[in-house]
Amino acid sequence: MKSKVYLTGAGPGDIELLTVKALKAIQNADVIIYDRLANSEILKEAKKEAKLIFVGKEKGFHRVPQDEINEIIYQNALKYEKVVRLKGGDPFVFGRGGEEALYLKKRGIAFEIIPGVTSAISVPAYAGIPVTNRGITPSFRVVTGHRKTSENIADINWNSFIEDETIIFLMGLHNIELIITNLLKVGKPKDYPCAIISNGTTKNQKVIEGTLETIVQKSKDAVSPSIIIVGEVVKLRNDLKWFD
Repeated sequence: MKSKVYLTGAGPGDIELLTVKALKAIQNADVIIYDRLANSEILKEAKKEAKLIFVGKEKGFHRVPQDEINEIIYQNALKYEKVVRLKGGDPFVFGRGGEEALYLKKRGIAFEIIPGVTSAISVPAYAGIPVTNRGITPSFRVVTGHRKTSENIADINWNSFIEDETIIFLMGLHNIELIITNLLKVGKPKDYPCAIISNGTTKNQKVIEGTLETIVQKSKDAVSPSIIIVGEVVKLRNDLKWFD
């Protein structure tokens, strides 16, 4: 039996943002190993006999450690022909898809990457915030707000953030105070606009707007999953908030 693992992006939440290629892989899968951030409605597209394995992580509680997830994917690839590893967003944007692919590569298992629509761009879009806009910002940066326990986001080179760049923090809600403190330390003004978007692209989407001075206090009303977006483009939301 020649098996293959499909490292598949589930997109940001709205099931209609699932790619056609991802949908076909899910419908044909013998096994689906899925994360918490993958919309559970997607699993209804699986065939009835497909094996479903949940390996989701939550803040402070990793139901299945990453090393075990790697091994679960590998062991199922030895038994089944088509294995889908379903991950929220895109598997290569802070999704550990690279780690899982390397694990399979070392063990001689064929794999394919099916990119997903990343929340870094799509969630701000659903909130009416373009990550770039001519005349306002020429670039954007995506930064993890959560690192391995042996690392700290304080080690990020905060001085490298350019003045007119949009900054998007993924998985950063629990570290928001540290993030904002560091941005202020490197010279970002207190009245610099920012927003927190919770449950982006879904019917439960909630947007909290503020400034670097006010957003930490306002973040008490935010829930995970959330992204934090910092930049002048946040001001465009007043005119572009189509999804609300």
